[in-house]
Order: sequence, then structure tokens, then C-alpha cells
Amino acid sequence: MIKKVIVLISVISLLRVELFAQKEDAILISQDSLHLMIGQMILIGVGDDDYLDKSNPVFDAIEQGKVGSIILFEKNISFEDPKKHLKEIVGFAQKKSKIPLFVSIDQEGGRVNRLKPRYGFPKSVSAEYLGSLNNLDSTRYYAEQTAKTLHALGINMNFAPSVDVNINPQSPAIGKMERSFSVEHQLVSTHAAIVVETHKNYNIGTTLKHFPGHGSSQSDTHLGIADVTNNWKIDELYPYKALIDAGSVSAIMTAHIVNGVLDKTKTPATLSKPIVDGLLRGFLGYQGVVFSDDMQMQAIASEHGLEEAIKESIMAGVDILLFANNVPDYQLVTPNQIFDIIQFLVSNGDIPESRIKASFDRIIKLKKELGLLEKDYKTKLNNRLKKN
Repeated sequence: MIKKVIVLISVISLLRVELFAQKEDAILISQDSLHLMIGQMILIGVGDDDYLDKSNPVFDAIEQGKVGSIILFEKNISFEDPKKHLKEIVGFAQKKSKIPLFVSIDQEGGRVNRLKPRYGFPKSVSAEYLGSLNNLDSTRYYAEQTAKTLHALGINMNFAPSVDVNINPQSPAIGKMERSFSVEHQLVSTHAAIVVETHKNYNIGTTLKHFPGHGSSQSDTHLGIADVTNNWKIDELYPYKALIDAGSVSAIMTAHIVNGVLDKTKTPATLSKPIVDGLLRGFLGYQGVVFSDDMQMQAIASEHGLEEAIKESIMAGVDILLFANNVPDYQLVTPNQIFDIIQFLVSNGDIPESRIKASFDRIIKLKKELGLLEKDYKTKLNNRLKKN
């Protein structure tokens, strides 16, 4: 009897998802539905464990509907049977979720590469290497290798490719890390399109980054403010324009850079309504999911309070807020904290319910496109995770 009730609740939850994804004229949102919607906007790291710890509070938050996405890092990979342990983490997280999660990772290749050969994963190469080679078959080969690996592990969202144009080869965040395909924006667009297309063949979403362009930066937003006002070039928008117009974009990630050309107030792009809502959604016509870069990077965390950063990013047009929790213990934030802040901001009128619903609709649309809402998704996933 208890199992039947649990199944019924799950079915009702999914029906609610379909209802709100389709009924665009809904005005009133029930508290239960608002809870569901807010949870989908939260992306959290799963802790420091390289094995499945079922007592991890993150899994309770997932079960409570307060998390819609998770992210994996190298610290979550064990040397002892890494594939098995990763699959156990992914499988348990999805089992706990009412709405299947985006399970994400930064697997660009080269130096931004979590699934390294020392754990038994295939060798990867950098975007810079592929751009300099400029052989489309080679880019497709490595993209296929990455997508196939992620698919086998149950990872359905790759925070790649970087479409930053290599304006400043000495940029500590992009150029020096070999994360850009080229200084030529056309070449960036061409190779990025192959990465996106290849991942789609495996129902894996990709995320173009870092909007509106990090390739001209002279500093790293992980460490503090990066002001590109005097170095940024319009070329940095062209890959986004090309891929949006081609209908090739699953998602886009914002940068925390400051760009006085695009926002005279010099608000970091992630928190900037002129940049996200005005430029990306308005001028470039992008209507899909927008992820923030890690909200705990110093360009945001050292300059803005947690509540302020959450409010400004959502009002700017960001749909999913990333909290990786790669920080000292005293700076850790929980899904409950993030959820409570968003709920409070909605209740006091700082964020309209309609703004939450707009993000929810975009998120659900993408999850549907990637096959996450198919009724047999979890069954297929479990079968895949059982394979070697």
C-alpha cells in the first residue's frame, strides 16, 4: 500500500510538471507548485566524498524537491573503482529526485578535465589544440569520446564547450588554460557546433560559456573582479549569435566579468539585467536555460551578500544558480539556505512568482528535450549504470 502511495505521489508530481510546462496562462501558483519550481533553480555540489554517502544532507534536499541539478568534480572520483562509485552517486541522486536531475560536470578537455586518464578514462585534449589543428573530424572524435563516457556514467549535462574567443592569450582564466578554440570567432563557432551536435546524439546537454565573453580578461573571476571594459570586443558575441541562430544551443552559462561597455553600472554579468535579459534574451533572441557560473567565486562572493547575489541573478534572467561548495567549511551553503532565501524573496515581492515560473518552464522544456521526463527514463538509466 505504501509503495502504491509513493508511486501515486510521483505521478502527480510529474503531471504537475507537464501542466505548468504547457499552461502558459497560469496566473496563480500554489505553494506546493512554487516549492517545486524554486527547487528546480538550485544546482549544488554533492560534497567532498569520492563514494556514495547516503547520509549526505544533499540527498535529503533532493528528496524534498529543493534541488534540481547537481555537479560532480574530481574530488568525487575515487581511485578505487571510479566508474562504479560515480555511477552509485548518480543513480542514488536520481532515485531520490521527484523530477530527474541535471547531473553536470565540467568536461571541456585538456586542463579543465575531471575524468582524467589516471582514473581509467580516455585521454582528452584542449580546445586550443583542436582549434590549432582545425580538423573537424578530430574535434568530432574527441567530442564523441567525451559524450560516450558521460552517457555511460549517467551524466546528462556538460558545462562545455567554452566559446570564449582568445582575445587575450595571457588571460589566466581562458588563454593560459588553453580553453579557447581560437582568436577567430568563426573557427570557435564551427568547432563548438560540433561539440554540441555530438553531445546531443547522446541526449547530453551542453552549455556555452562564459557569456558575454571571458577571453579578453586579464584576471580570473575565481579570485576576484575581472573588468574587461577596455579589452572586450564585439567578436566575443559572434559565436553565441551563430549558434543561437542555428538552433544549436542547449544552455548558456554567464560569466562573472564586469563589462562597462554592456552595462554602464559595471555590475558582474551574472547579476546584470542589461546583459542577461537585455542582450542575451532580447537582442540575441535566446529563450533557453541560463546557468550562472559558480556563485561562490570571489568575483561575486567577496563583493555581494548571498541574498543580494541570489536576488540580482534571478532578476537579471538567470534560471539555475550554481553553488559548487568548493569552499572552506565556514563558507558552505546548503540547498535549504538557498531555497529559503528564494522563497523569502518571492514572499516579500522582491521576485515575482511569474519570474520563477518563467525559469521553471525553460528548465522543464530542456529536461523534456533531453529525455529526462520520459516515463521510463530512470529504468533506462539504471540499466545503463549496471553496465561496465
